[in-house]
Amino acid sequence: MDMNTFFNDLQSKINQAIENSPAKDIEKNVKSMMTQGFSKLDLVTREEFDIQAQVLAKTRAKLEALELRLAELEARLGPDQ
Repeated sequence: MDMNTFFNDLQSKINQAIENSPAKDIEKNVKSMMTQGFSKLDLVTREEFDIQAQVLAKTRAKLEALELRLAELEARLGPDQ
């Protein structure tokens, strides 16, 4: 028996033991409690966060371009204006 087969068999037996033990119920209960706790918090998903980060990056780039354009226009008008 090679090592991969041995470890795959061992993992399978451990998974079966966990499935048939109270540990699985505890895991389900903990996940349920955590889900309920997180639902009460004002959290966003990773996807929502990434989208807002992209919007912010685009807004910053536009702001920088507008600031540069304003500086160029003010330079054309000269110090007297």
